[in-house]
Amino acid sequence: RNNLPYDGTVPQAVDDDPAAIPASYSLSQNYPNPFNPVTTIQFSLPENSNIRLVLYDILGREVKEIAKGEYKPGSYNVRLDASNLASGVYFYRLEAGKFINAKKLIIMK
Repeated sequence: RNNLPYDGTVPQAVDDDPAAIPASYSLSQNYPNPFNPVTTIQFSLPENSNIRLVLYDILGREVKEIAKGEYKPGSYNVRLDASNLASGVYFYRLEAGKFINAKKLIIMK
């Protein structure tokens, strides 16, 4: 259960083929963007990683923990439901081991 984001959605592994294990960490731009109210965030892990994917507002305040836990190598799609958030610019940030990356997303209602 530690891989469940708090909104109850389950991150979906895109490809379980061991030959498809990513060569490096990556965080992709969400799609669609801008969005209302649901978007998808994809990230890839080359090795077992304890991850934390968090949404921040424009002032850098933590708004929502999207996903957290121990993940196996692979590519993942996480669904973000922002129906309870205000329109505006937000940032999502992935921490996985020493890898840290952030991207901007826009909610338009």
